[in-house]
Amino acid sequence: MALKVEHEIHQRRSGRNMGVAICLVGFVAIVLGLTVVKVQQIGAVQGFDHVVRPELAAGAGE
Repeated sequence: MALKVEHEIHQRRSGRNMGVAICLVGFVAIVLGLTVVKVQQIGAVQGFDHVVRPELAAGAGE
């Protein structure tokens, strides 16, 4: 027999806490996955340095 009997409300809270924890882990996994995919797709990135970039100039590539 247990020395301290757990009340029924503690069991319900434990179940809810596990549900919230699973949702939080899922959200973090989605954000991490999207971040990794986006970083892999970008490739070479040119910084914004107040210089006219040739690929943005009018008539470039035409």
